[in-house]
Amino acid sequence: MNGQQLDCALDLMRRLPPQEIEKNLSDLIDLVPDLCEDLLASVDQPLKIAKDRKSNKDYLLCDYNRDGDSYRSPWSNEYDPPIEDGSIPSDKIRKFEQEANFAFDLYREQYFEGGISSCYFWDQDNGGFAGAILIKKTGDSGNKMFKGSWDSIHVVEIQEKGAGRNAHYKLISTVMLWLHNSRPESGSFDLGGSLSRQAEKDAPVTDMSSHIVNIGQMIEKMENNIRGTLDTIYFGKTATIMNETRSLVDLKGRAKMDQINKQMADALTARQQAQSKATPQ
Repeated sequence: MNGQQLDCALDLMRRLPPQEIEKNLSDLIDLVPDLCEDLLASVDQPLKIAKDRKSNKDYLLCDYNRDGDSYRSPWSNEYDPPIEDGSIPSDKIRKFEQEANFAFDLYREQYFEGGISSCYFWDQDNGGFAGAILIKKTGDSGNKMFKGSWDSIHVVEIQEKGAGRNAHYKLISTVMLWLHNSRPESGSFDLGGSLSRQAEKDAPVTDMSSHIVNIGQMIEKMENNIRGTLDTIYFGKTATIMNETRSLVDLKGRAKMDQINKQMADALTARQQAQSKATPQ
């Protein structure tokens, strides 16, 4: 029964506005407390922002840098609030994590022109390693009538093979997008949704920096594909609905067009009848 309840709960969460995920998730957990752990592990929530006190830099919070009630900063590698024996990556993976944060910070600036990015990596028991690349961009126009947010969560698993000359990558990406507009000239509306996709590929490796290049290419391609799909599904569909439900021509203009169409149809019918009479039998 719990399996069926979880499927129904996840299906419901996919249909609810992404900007209200936290509230809807809390309400579902209140309704079915037994699904609390499964829901928290299965439902991606909008990314929250914290500040590293040592570096004075912002970073993103998620399950992948959380240990209990504390979160690890990718800049100082320390937990806030401080805890003892918090999970931290090995020296090799930590160095790779620092390089990845630098690389994806440049990627974020080029593609999003603002926002915040954070990368977290950890060792796996099978000899490989995995990581999460997070990007958050909120509307920064300064206009309270227009708000929006883009949250992308990319989880990648890396398994080296062939004596470290090749690697297999498995990427799972989730993007949450929402927009709110309340300008008088266009009315008030909310538009939002989330989309998840996954991809796998093998690629050659020469050193640890090659992993950043390979992962970056996968994420770049994945985000472009998801962005195009969101544009088609949400914006394109919204435009179609608006065009079908709201006419840009007023009632007088439409009545005039209908009258012209009727006059043209009557004239065409009269012409056909005249030609038919003039034709010898």
